[in-house]
Parts: sequence; C-alpha cells; structure tokens
Amino acid sequence: MKLDRMIGILSVLLRQEKATAPELAEKFEVSRRTINRDIEALCMAGIPLVTTPGRCSGISIMEGYKIDRTLLSTSEMQAILAGLRSLDSISGTKRYARLMEKLSAGTSGLLAGDPHILIDLSSWYKASLSPKIELLHQAILSGRKVSFIYFAPKGESRRTIEPYHLVFQWSSWYI
Repeated sequence: MKLDRMIGILSVLLRQEKATAPELAEKFEVSRRTINRDIEALCMAGIPLVTTPGRCSGISIMEGYKIDRTLLSTSEMQAILAGLRSLDSISGTKRYARLMEKLSAGTSGLLAGDPHILIDLSSWYKASLSPKIELLHQAILSGRKVSFIYFAPKGESRRTIEPYHLVFQWSSWYI
C-alpha cells in the first residue's frame, strides 16, 4: 500500500506543479506525518522533491527533472506493444513499429511485446487492403469524402461517403 501511495504522490506531482501535505493526506486518506515519511522515502529513492515553506508552501518535483522510467508495469507495457504490433499488421506503414520503439526506448528487451501473444489483424488481401485503410484513415483525418463502388447481392452501386470512423469487428471492416 505504501508503494502504491508513493506512486500516487508522484503521479499527482507530475500532473500539477505543487501540492501541500494536507491536500495529499486528504487525497490518500492518511495523516500528514505519513505523507511526510513518504516524501522522505521518495527523496531517499532519488526523486528530487522540493518542499517550500511559507505563504506559497507545498511539495513539488525539482524544476527540469524528468522521470525517465514509465509508470506502467512490464505486463501493461507488453499489452500496449502487442496492440501496436497488431495495428502494424494492417496499416502497411511502419508507423506503429516506430511508436513501439519510442515507447520501449531505454527499457529491457522484455518490453518488445509478449512473444506468446501475436495478434495479426491482416487479411489474405493485405497487399490491397492496407493502402485502402490508409486512404480511408487520411480521409477521416482531413474530413474528405470518399467514393467507391459498393458490391451487394442485388448489384453494384457507386457511393460517396464522408467517413467518420473505421472499425474492425471480428473479421470485417466497417466505415
């Protein structure tokens, strides 16, 4: 519980510039003395916290300090990377691979994604599907309309739509 609370205190201090011990004590439902001990433990762990007395009192992280480790656990990071890898299987670009590299930079090789779970969303028509998905994605982002030939059991028709979302559900794409 103490570790969870200390991570919570860091999270609060990363989101807002400064917090007071009474605010933190109320938020985490502990005494001010407990918060003071947690702040002391965080300082001993190498997090440069600054306490400011007086009228503008509060606790803050030293200006310019960056925490270089993510607050995500290894399994959470692996789940994110597995999802990103699955998006790369359909995108036809390496956009998600580059994002995976950024997310896992500076971490161990264990964060390359779970090697036991592979999600491949591509279809047998990957070569022709990837450019279409990218085209539709760009149309959604830029607010452009898209025209295409729609094939139905009753025949073909030309359709023009203004795409809003691109959804993959079960084994089919919907727009």
